[in-house]
Amino acid sequence: MTTPLPDTLRRRFARANELYADLVAELPASSLGARLRELPSDSIQNQLRCVVGARESYTAAARAGSWQGFASSLDRVPTGDADAVRAAVHRSHEVVDEFLDDLDPADDYAVDQALSLLEHETQHHGQLIRYLYGLGIPRPESWQRQYALDEG
Repeated sequence: MTTPLPDTLRRRFARANELYADLVAELPASSLGARLRELPSDSIQNQLRCVVGARESYTAAARAGSWQGFASSLDRVPTGDADAVRAAVHRSHEVVDEFLDDLDPADDYAVDQALSLLEHETQHHGQLIRYLYGLGIPRPESWQRQYALDEG
């Protein structure tokens, strides 16, 4: 039996979100403004702002049938406000879930936006892993398991 695409996407997004939720739950507020030393980099909070904004913007585009621009509910949150970051990550996952509830697998544009968003989620996992290693921040256990970190 074939699993319907929205169900597969829901499972994959739930896993990606679980990793983000674990990260923001364990990440000290003082780390949100951290940048990789001596390398062009943004802050950890701005990485998460991009994740939240992509969730909000890609789903808005999919619903509208065309790109509506990028905006993030973390755009105006002061650096280091860990509670606001956690709340935005949580709410943005709800936005994705609501979008997947209505996803029509025959809507090529909406499916493309969903897949692009999933790629974006994973790309930021990789970036954040570099930040965690580069800044000496412990990796959450879920990240250790998902990406076989610190093995060998």
